[in-house]
Amino acid sequence: MSGPQSWFVARARHRFAMTRECAVLLPGVCAALADPRQPGLDDTCLEKLLDWFRSLTWFDPTVELVQDNPCLTELISSVLALPEPSPSILSFTLQLAGILAASENRFQHLQQEKLLGRLFGQDGPRGRAVWEDASVRSGWVKGVHSMVHHQPALHFLCSGGGMDVIFALQGDPSLFVASAASQLLVHMLTFSVESETSKPLSPKDCEWPACAQMIKKHVEDSLQSGSASHIEQSLKLLISLFGSCYAAWTEVLWSDIAKQIESFLMEETLQAQHMLANLLLNVARSPVFCDTEGSFWALVTSALEHLTPVQACPLAVGLLKLCKCPQDVRIQALTVLLQPMDCILRAASQPLEYAGLLDESVSDPVTVESLLSSKTSCAGLLCQTLAHLEKLLSLKHLRVDLPYVSLLRSLMAILQFCNGLLSPASPLGTTISRNLINCFRVQKSALDVLAALSEKKDCDTLIGSLFDVLLAYLESPNTSPTVLKKAFQATSKWLVRLQELSCSNSQCQQTEKILEDVFVVLQKRLCFPCWEVRDSSLEFLTAMIKCLRDQDGFRQCLLSSEVPRLTENLLEDPESYVRASAVTAVGHLAFVTYFAPEPPVAGNQYNKESTVAKLQEILSTDSEGFPRRAVISIFTKWLREGCTAQLEDTEQFVSRVIQTVEHDLDWEVRLGGLELVEVFCSQTICQLGLSECPYAPVSSAVTSSTPQNELLRVFCRAKLFGFLFRSLCDCDKPVGQRACDILIGLRGNFYPVSTLENPQEIEDSPAGRGIAWLQRTLRQGSLAQNFPTDGGNGVDFQDPESMMVALGAIDLLELHDELNKSSDHVEESPQSLLQDILATMGTIEENEVDCY
Repeated sequence: MSGPQSWFVARARHRFAMTRECAVLLPGVCAALADPRQPGLDDTCLEKLLDWFRSLTWFDPTVELVQDNPCLTELISSVLALPEPSPSILSFTLQLAGILAASENRFQHLQQEKLLGRLFGQDGPRGRAVWEDASVRSGWVKGVHSMVHHQPALHFLCSGGGMDVIFALQGDPSLFVASAASQLLVHMLTFSVESETSKPLSPKDCEWPACAQMIKKHVEDSLQSGSASHIEQSLKLLISLFGSCYAAWTEVLWSDIAKQIESFLMEETLQAQHMLANLLLNVARSPVFCDTEGSFWALVTSALEHLTPVQACPLAVGLLKLCKCPQDVRIQALTVLLQPMDCILRAASQPLEYAGLLDESVSDPVTVESLLSSKTSCAGLLCQTLAHLEKLLSLKHLRVDLPYVSLLRSLMAILQFCNGLLSPASPLGTTISRNLINCFRVQKSALDVLAALSEKKDCDTLIGSLFDVLLAYLESPNTSPTVLKKAFQATSKWLVRLQELSCSNSQCQQTEKILEDVFVVLQKRLCFPCWEVRDSSLEFLTAMIKCLRDQDGFRQCLLSSEVPRLTENLLEDPESYVRASAVTAVGHLAFVTYFAPEPPVAGNQYNKESTVAKLQEILSTDSEGFPRRAVISIFTKWLREGCTAQLEDTEQFVSRVIQTVEHDLDWEVRLGGLELVEVFCSQTICQLGLSECPYAPVSSAVTSSTPQNELLRVFCRAKLFGFLFRSLCDCDKPVGQRACDILIGLRGNFYPVSTLENPQEIEDSPAGRGIAWLQRTLRQGSLAQNFPTDGGNGVDFQDPESMMVALGAIDLLELHDELNKSSDHVEESPQSLLQDILATMGTIEENEVDCY
């Protein structure tokens, strides 16, 4: 190893080496941990100590760590000598020994000390009462996992009975221990094959290493045992293996177990059949099998045929997402996924009215029909199917064609079954209708898929029928608030699609009629007693305005309705969430009523001064934070889109808003005020021609630049600097960070880096003492008391010359670094950790402790 690599390793070893201070503290810590009279440490502290040892050993495989620190082996020996050790300390000791033994040199040292056999061998804790504690078994498995990184460790386990222990722990009553044991076996199998074979394994010439052979035989025996628990354990191991290891030898392993897996598909009584789908999917994802023809994909096809629809659906959707999958398998997977939707469509239609989604079924359609006929399984199957369909529709590149029109018909049938508006055309339809009536879970899932289908162009012919279904949901008093929210979301997406289609006169008339119907419903919903309904209605209105405000037909329908007046009334709603949504809706309504290129002529109906006054009153007086956050967000949006000049002088508007928000108790409101300031600064800089991009630095100091002098005067008149400098000391760090970023950006427009003011010269200037005081105050951060108001302590935040001096003199980069330190930036060193442990266990004086 040479060059940058050797330098990196040397630097890492130095960083993670045992320091002299830690070496002095470590014996006391080890002695305290081994002392049964001492109070136990919490698991978090022990885990941090193990993390430190992992970092120590990661880059340093030498034996010096244990030779130079004999207290480590003394700790292990002392804990093993205790008649009844604490389970947590014993678990820690097992894990520590495994970490140390991960290096072959240290492994041999611990073997010479005769410690590993007493920890992980037959003389270990597994024969004692303490083994009943799950934490000890977990520590044993984790210790072994850490240790097995060289062949001597493998041979130690295989020859000392360790493998039988791991096999038994696969069925441990603790799920954490059982899962860890399974992961350990995967690691050992992979390591054994890849470190002990001289040539690649092949089906014809296959000599598995000893350890790998033991694990392989255990898996095969378990699969053939007839024991449901043993079969399940081996399937979990195989799922993990094929999900994480893509080596060529996995194909050899698969060829030896494939027949047994295939036999499981035929056993309807096997409880672990649901795991077969996960296993097959992980195998299919492996690049080792992507080009396999014949046997493997034939097994996948068999699984799609024989697994129940609930078990087969996850496999089917996983196959549809694969890049490399035979087209016939992909089509079969799509057929499995669509079977429930096909059954719904056939149950809802008159014979021969619609052809259904599928030409033929993969599995017996009676199975799907029986599931949909059952009250207990109907909703679950449909929700699973709909969730998978929504995920598929979100994919940019789907490698099969979905029958969008038939799928939309099926969705509408489901929604009509759920609200009782569809007369079933068959006995099966009658049963399904009874099962689905008022089923909110299915309604929400179907509406999600319906919204996703709005982006598919093939569904245009059904758009009239679709809106009949949606309007029925929007109008019905039986629609639950959560379902109504989903119906609003789907409606807004389909309204956008409707506007895209409105070309012909007949289409325009249909669009106008639908919009009128939507606004009639919306008027009623805005007055609904349930606050969640009013809130969803306002969100729906905002979504429509965002997408459709440039459409003449939409604006006309909106302004001819009572919706704008009702929306403004909701600014005084008793529920704060509704007030916040009303603020957002009113803010977006302004783009149609006040800020449109051709605002409506309607007398005094739309009084923008009155509306702005109401929003400013909410910002000043509302007792809840949500409405105030909404107001500052809307004001910022107005400013960003250049609308505030139509209200009043933008400079006065910004000044009035920040004077309100700087004293707000909600930090998100104050942060919103800073965003407003940032937008205002950016626009002002661009208007004065100082920069094409916000905050771009200039080439010289500001001494004689008229645009820059004017920029300073504008910012001072708007009282920006007082707000920004006070925000640096805000008790909520995000506010201070944002203010600092803005000030650093502003300074770049007045000072290039090379011309910053000399702090010593500043103190001698007329404003210097006030600026020096400000610098000292800012360094206190959120601990600063009595921050100066304008003119206080000689700091005039409205004086351009003083602010010019402040921008040049105050070390904003230093403040930036301080503000961006994490809240736990006090050094979390190993030395600090060891001192904390000693303090907790009462072995050093309190004043020696460096707690973090």
